[in-house]
Amino acid sequence: MKKLLFTTIICVGLANASFAQLPIYLDDNQPVEKRIDDALKRMTLDEKIAVIHAQSKFSSPGIKRLGFPDFWTDDGPHGVRPDVLWDEWEQAGQTNDSCVAFPALTCLAATWNPQMARWYGDCLGEEALYRGKNMILGPGVNIYRTPLNGRNFEYMGEDPYLASAMVVPYIQGLQSKGVAACVKHYALNNDENYRHQVNVIVDDRALHEIYLPAFKAAVVNGGAWGIMGAYNLYQNQHNCHNDILLNKILKKDWGFDGVVVSDWGGCHDTEQAITAGLDMEFGTWTDGLTMGKTNAYDLYHMAEAYKNLIKSGKYTEKELNDKVRRVLRLFFRTTMNRHKEYGFLCSEQHYDVARKIAGEGVVLLQNQHNLLPMQLEGKKKVLVVGENAIKMMTVGGGSSSLKAQKEILPLDGLMNVLKNRYPQLMVDYARGYVGDTVQSYNGVTVGRRIADYRPADVLSNEAVEKARLADYVIIFGGLNKSDFQDCEGHDRRQYDLPYGQDELVEALCKVNSHVVCVNISGNAVAMPWYKKVDAIIQGWYLGSESGEALADVLLGDVNPSGKLPFTWPVKLEDVPAHRLGAFPGEWRENHDIIDEEYKESIFVGYRGVDKWKTKPLFAFGHGLSYTTFGLGKVTADKKTIRMGDNISFSVSVTNQGQRVGAEVVQLYVRDLKSSLPRPVKELKGFQKVVLQPGETQTVTINLHTDDLKFYDDSKGEWIAEPGEFEVLVGTASDRLSSSVRFTLN
Repeated sequence: MKKLLFTTIICVGLANASFAQLPIYLDDNQPVEKRIDDALKRMTLDEKIAVIHAQSKFSSPGIKRLGFPDFWTDDGPHGVRPDVLWDEWEQAGQTNDSCVAFPALTCLAATWNPQMARWYGDCLGEEALYRGKNMILGPGVNIYRTPLNGRNFEYMGEDPYLASAMVVPYIQGLQSKGVAACVKHYALNNDENYRHQVNVIVDDRALHEIYLPAFKAAVVNGGAWGIMGAYNLYQNQHNCHNDILLNKILKKDWGFDGVVVSDWGGCHDTEQAITAGLDMEFGTWTDGLTMGKTNAYDLYHMAEAYKNLIKSGKYTEKELNDKVRRVLRLFFRTTMNRHKEYGFLCSEQHYDVARKIAGEGVVLLQNQHNLLPMQLEGKKKVLVVGENAIKMMTVGGGSSSLKAQKEILPLDGLMNVLKNRYPQLMVDYARGYVGDTVQSYNGVTVGRRIADYRPADVLSNEAVEKARLADYVIIFGGLNKSDFQDCEGHDRRQYDLPYGQDELVEALCKVNSHVVCVNISGNAVAMPWYKKVDAIIQGWYLGSESGEALADVLLGDVNPSGKLPFTWPVKLEDVPAHRLGAFPGEWRENHDIIDEEYKESIFVGYRGVDKWKTKPLFAFGHGLSYTTFGLGKVTADKKTIRMGDNISFSVSVTNQGQRVGAEVVQLYVRDLKSSLPRPVKELKGFQKVVLQPGETQTVTINLHTDDLKFYDDSKGEWIAEPGEFEVLVGTASDRLSSSVRFTLN
């Protein structure tokens, strides 16, 4: 007993002494880089190796001896994913890991409102803090190259300028809470089928002008603390350890000081991981894990294998110290940040933000005869049709699958409003079609039972007969988050709607002239019936407040102001990558790698529309309103500028209707003469403005001469050539009502 007491007294004494004179790495008043230097000097080789790879599915170890806590990541980007078991993908079965499901990032991009992105990041950061997460694996900014990509719903559309403008405030909001963003998937990750084998062949212009700008903005303007490498290859090297993308472009050219995290299982080679830019390895599926060995995580490429190469003398600790230095910087920004807030989970404010983003991102694609908003005074019956009216969409789809505290389904959201506002109205439901009735993912099971085993013709006939007597028919269709639809790991097999929905819509239109189609998806779909339907709404995956947000728009409580963040083609052959036979790629002779050449180069989306003069079903930037807007003539504050100058463009916007509404003024630039081929026009500015009925405001958008540059691949640099430029201003890429020219000297 006396010996034990003596030991305790000694320990307390040492603790008191340490608080009297803190080590530099523990002193918040010291510069961060000095704290990093001090901690690095104190670490053993084993401790350095430990912090650069995982210890569980979603965590990496801290430095227990030095007081650094473990580091916890979690999937996003639409909410904080439920906790899984230590070594498995199945859910841990906790009761306090539900979350608010925010709208998918396609919806966020469709708001064309950077303030929405900031609120999104703020709220997500607060939920992550409450859950003890130090890094959210998101947001995603891969470019929408083809509507068949199963993961497009997680990204921000086809245009690098729009994606850049929306990703920066998201990151700033998230990291303002002390939670790291991990922007993904860097880069060229535009396939899900065989994603580990796709080797992208792309010219330098397309790489720098189309596929990298949003990542660059995330790093340079957003200050992202993490970047996730992609599964695919570029120049025959996997992107989680790619010397060109990671060392040269990301770290050297852009000055990235954060960590490069492998996508889960994206690390393939120890020596490439050492030298080609990877900093933290997660999720590698080793023989150790397969066999259930206790030292499975020590078998990672950046674990024992790396340490043994150092011990053998093949490598020094030079590369290791750079990786550890970056990890320590991440620790000081997150786990060692003693000034973080506590966070909130499922707060009223978070639900309010989710509903606001959802309502502002919904796109009114078509509204013939002003069918919407619904006019229900004196009406007797509304018929709701479709599986997507009753199917939960917060589960499934891959890593963004969530365990939402609640998800208000479209049918429920509409019925809740209608029964209170129009008690005389009957709201009926008909299934119409059966798609995927599974309502679970990785152990999370939610929602009402939706299995229906009736034949397809019985379901369709029931809907048609009910539609004959309805004042309005609202069909909630589209895609879902099942395999080969909007889902990680699989690309779509067809552009058409699945489950016989096209035939169902045609049949409904024959018996009722007031049909509203609400397309729930993260992708464009074929709509061969669009001329027969008066109203079409793009409803995205809207998260927890889905039903309420859609009801808000249908009933006119929210005036839609969303704009498409991608081009909506009539048919798949109109998409540049498919027009040129450049998606998917071709297997090599030994069938180990797929080479996929981006033959369309910089002419993605609306750039391709202009080049090949195709007519989309709905153009990039398209979105209607329940009011009308008029734009004046655009003017420039200068006629001539020099390199380094700014130039401002102003245009008046008037709400000419009877409802308050928001319009997005879009500014595109055309280079009238260039030494290299350039798109007919490129988005270089936008601003959303809210106007009362009859109100006029002047919108001013500034350009810098850097916005006029293109990437000259022969010189390996961005250049702007002197000459005449034209600015085109309007409300969609195919609705540009005014233009003005200026000269760059």
